[in-house]
Amino acid sequence: MQLLSPSLRKLGALALGVALAFAPATVSAQNLFEPVLRVNDSVITFYELQQRERMLSVLNAPGNPAELAREQLIDDRLRLQAARSAGIVPSSEEVLDGMSEFAGRANLSREEFIASLDSSGVATETFRDFVRAGLSWRLLVQARFAGRVNVSEDEIDRALGASGGSSVRVLLSELIMPAPPQEAEAVRDRAERISQTTSEAEFSAQARRYSATASRDAGGRLPWQNLEDLPPVLRPLVLALAPGEVTDPIPISNAVALFQLRGLEETGYTPPTYAAIEYAAYYLPGGRSQETLAQARVLESRVDRCDDLYGVAKGQPEDVLERNAMPPSEIPTDVAFELSKLDPGEVSTALTRSNGQTLMFLMLCGRTAEMNEDVDREQFAMGLRNQRLDSLSQSYLSQLRADARIIAP
Repeated sequence: MQLLSPSLRKLGALALGVALAFAPATVSAQNLFEPVLRVNDSVITFYELQQRERMLSVLNAPGNPAELAREQLIDDRLRLQAARSAGIVPSSEEVLDGMSEFAGRANLSREEFIASLDSSGVATETFRDFVRAGLSWRLLVQARFAGRVNVSEDEIDRALGASGGSSVRVLLSELIMPAPPQEAEAVRDRAERISQTTSEAEFSAQARRYSATASRDAGGRLPWQNLEDLPPVLRPLVLALAPGEVTDPIPISNAVALFQLRGLEETGYTPPTYAAIEYAAYYLPGGRSQETLAQARVLESRVDRCDDLYGVAKGQPEDVLERNAMPPSEIPTDVAFELSKLDPGEVSTALTRSNGQTLMFLMLCGRTAEMNEDVDREQFAMGLRNQRLDSLSQSYLSQLRADARIIAP
């Protein structure tokens, strides 16, 4: 198989949507066009699944290519169905332009990119379908939500911590409810009801009852936090709240999150912004079982820094330990929020993966301060709008998925 250039392999991350864990489908290889999944009134064939998996492998996308291919194709069907229902169908020219744009991120022409994929057995139609679904969704999200992501000058000032040369800190309560696929709809409905409350006592009671985080015993109440320490996607949502109000339900991996604003104040201290946050995640089978949580507590007592986890993971499969240094905007929202509570060397065991079957032992390694203090307000405002738009689009996709009929024939 011909290897692609490093710049092309880096595009693997661009091919990923929100990954929810499903078991790989069992299909017959005798008929490439045999349906393996039905998404509402649309089918996904073995050929499409095989091609998407191959494309993800060629792009060196992290994770299990078979599982990612399945999830992406399901989401693509939902995106296309929703777009067509709204009368949005990109033209052939728009799709070609989208293919050129994607290829350009690897410093390749569309023809060069297609040739590289073709040499590894990925058909042009596979790439075209991938781009068409993404483009359709982008146009739909812009048409549906563009009017709801306006950002005022005051919000920009508060997000930058620029009012009077001071910064902003917030007092939040959290409620993060596990939402495995078989319970996702019920959890989402419950979250919608809780999001309507403006009572701190009622929110805390619900957090004690349903939350899976360490703060549940305190009714979800968190100490004061600098706004800049929160995940970028969460900052504009928090700034839009009045004290007592609760965010709309925020879908995260295998869970739904709610945050209530209890207080907001400006301070004379302007904390640094960060160019990158480094963290390590060690994965323990067993989810949030008492046995696994006890194992995590023992492990926490044995490690003081991220480097110590290499010795713990020695001799185990490579994917049991993950270490990343990423800009805050690229860190998954649930991980970023847990990291915002930690100092270097501290640990969170609030998160799970694989539909709750795997516990994430999350450790903050360190933060790298942003050296450039000059901020382009127009670019910053665009970033805030894009964050809000992304949050709305992910919520909408989660709703479409919860309402869909997804059947393996």
